[in-house]
Amino acid sequence: MKFWKMHGLGNDYVVVDNRNQHIASTAAASLARKLCERRFSVGADGLLLVEASSAADVKMRIFNADGSEAEMCGNGIRCFAKYCYENNIAKKTELTVETLAGVKKLWLTVSGNSVATVKVEMGAPALERSKIPMVGKGTCINEELQVNGEKFKVTCLSLGNPHCVIFVDNVADYPVQNIGPKIENHRAFPNRTNVEFAQVLNRNELKLRVWERGCGETLACGTGACATVAAGNILGKLDSKVTVHLLGGDLEVEYAEHLFLKGPAEKVFEGKLFEEVQKA
Repeated sequence: MKFWKMHGLGNDYVVVDNRNQHIASTAAASLARKLCERRFSVGADGLLLVEASSAADVKMRIFNADGSEAEMCGNGIRCFAKYCYENNIAKKTELTVETLAGVKKLWLTVSGNSVATVKVEMGAPALERSKIPMVGKGTCINEELQVNGEKFKVTCLSLGNPHCVIFVDNVADYPVQNIGPKIENHRAFPNRTNVEFAQVLNRNELKLRVWERGCGETLACGTGACATVAAGNILGKLDSKVTVHLLGGDLEVEYAEHLFLKGPAEKVFEGKLFEEVQKA
């Protein structure tokens, strides 16, 4: 079975064409854990499976490095679109992709047979706690969250997957590795959560570090960038068009009722999975 190793701003994935269902759903989680283990395997933040869809041009399934299945991933879906276009699975510059967060529409910028950038309609953020999900009723906008005796001002929302956004003064020196996992696994989030630590530079620019649910800190997170821009708009900190500086590079986010994400996708290499790896 062939695979591509890909990344969007350093947020990296193993991508496999699984339209023939060679990888059963029951085996996907263990395969993701096996393939994503760095130094001992391919190494990645997640596994993306290409599957057939009756609702869109193609279906994307996402498995995090810990084997948990994610609803949506902004960097992953750009890699996914490039893979599908360049492998003639969906040879379209306007593409629809079915995800656990619904059907997403994408626009591909192509040079020759190569996809350079992808723009994704990410949908509208859900603010109700029940839709994030988060315990309690109503919304959580700039509210206090207590974590092991510490207090944080958080804004929580969903883009098909849960996000907890915290605005800080200096993100470079912020203890993301310490605070991130505590909030990810906080009892307020029954399905755990992604955690964004954001520093506003001006109304059209911010720096962002993301602790991703099931992965740890990653070099970039597309849904995290969108969630942060939405939160910044709600709190009056940002305008509708924002450049988000992540550890792996920059993403462009626009918020006009729906969120739109634009950024690159890169192929690193391709290889083959042997039968003993697939059954691991």
